[in-house]
Amino acid sequence: MNNNLADYTLSQRQEAMEKYKIIEPYLKRHMSVQVISNNKQIPQRTIYSWLKNYDNKGLIGLINRRRKDLDQAKLNADTLNYIKNEYLINKGISIASIHRKTVDWCNKMNYPTPSYKQVYSSIKKVSNHLKSYSDLNSKKYAEKYDAIYLRECNQPNEIWQADHTMLDIEVLNEKNKLERPWLTVVLDDFSRAIAGYRIEFGAPDTIRTALVLRQAIWKKGDSNWPICGIPEKFYTDHGKDYTSEHMQQVSANLKMELIFSKVGIPKGRGKIERFFQTVNLMFLEVLPGYTKNKKSRKHLTLEELNERFEEFLLNNYHYRPHGTTKEPPIEKWNQSNFLPNLPNSRESLDLLLLTTSKPRKIRREGIYFKGLRYFSTTLIAYITEDVFIRYDPNDISEVRVYLNNQFLCIAYCNELENQSVGIKEIERARINNKRTLGKSIVNTKQVVKNMQNEKLSKQNSKSYTKKKSKLKRYKYD
Repeated sequence: MNNNLADYTLSQRQEAMEKYKIIEPYLKRHMSVQVISNNKQIPQRTIYSWLKNYDNKGLIGLINRRRKDLDQAKLNADTLNYIKNEYLINKGISIASIHRKTVDWCNKMNYPTPSYKQVYSSIKKVSNHLKSYSDLNSKKYAEKYDAIYLRECNQPNEIWQADHTMLDIEVLNEKNKLERPWLTVVLDDFSRAIAGYRIEFGAPDTIRTALVLRQAIWKKGDSNWPICGIPEKFYTDHGKDYTSEHMQQVSANLKMELIFSKVGIPKGRGKIERFFQTVNLMFLEVLPGYTKNKKSRKHLTLEELNERFEEFLLNNYHYRPHGTTKEPPIEKWNQSNFLPNLPNSRESLDLLLLTTSKPRKIRREGIYFKGLRYFSTTLIAYITEDVFIRYDPNDISEVRVYLNNQFLCIAYCNELENQSVGIKEIERARINNKRTLGKSIVNTKQVVKNMQNEKLSKQNSKSYTKKKSKLKRYKYD
């Protein structure tokens, strides 16, 4: 029995209020029960019953209480469970069919047979959640009905989110074929500013995530991109690249807490998903190669796409008021009372760099890596020693040298001085150069072959030419 007026329907409360208005003159001592009975044509016994109920329970006492088992007076628990089960396991079956099956079942069990109205009423009382859970798998049910916990921040760098997405654009790869690249992003939850990103071919992995996180934490060297620092929490999904021991070690060293969304259910990370949608709507749609616009013939290279994305990020997205916060991300991150927590040195982020699988020998002229020479005056004292190097594949103008697992120095490539050149650019240049040389060799061979063929054909034509005989064989010769 409900003791709260709010638990009753509007029509029940209105009906109770009508009864109250009838007995109100008596309660205010304006009329007697007899006068009210005569005026409203209501038996005095009924009015006395209303007064008693109102006196005991207030307005709730005037609400008609319909018998809960009115439609189910003849149905036992087994019959009700049978009806519910038939409804849930038979998709699209009519109530009339369920009624016929229930009647047959009740006859076999010697139970009272239900009417169609009773079966209908029983089915209508099955909760929407139960219906949906029977129709959907547990994951889809969770997406629709499970409550989610939305994390809210009070300042920049309190929580960073990271995720990957395959971009809806086709660009030219190293083999000059079309391929869709992946975008990895680190986003500040409070301001929606982008702290780091990477666009590359191939599925995301631990290495790419580590490189993006390193870029996000360290200073960018660009006044238009000040977002940096160590976040208090790093919020991601349960991907192997985020849960790796490598990432856990870095987090422990930086005193950064790793938090993960539920396995297989990435709810609660809608902010970064919203950014991916913004990239589609405001950036990719106008570029050649967009997957939903097949008319374009000219396609971008990966380098061109990276250049355009950085321009979009630093000159458009960061300075445009966000739809939710109503502030530009760059301004919201640049709080007057906020200073980012930076690492003590770049060396503390070296674990986030790539490491060579084999040691490199320090020669008198320096260290050779990927066909390039790197040198530092510090290396002079360690000539002939074997060292490992760590590097960023997006910028190999410098490498970080380690001896016996201890940081030794930074070695620079003079050929790439004051340049930010990636490994893939160098490899692509080498491939193009080899391709050019190969074409040149093939062309040369073809020219020589054509010359030889032409000379041979001339020789053959001369050998078959008949010489005029000097012998006169006829009278008139």
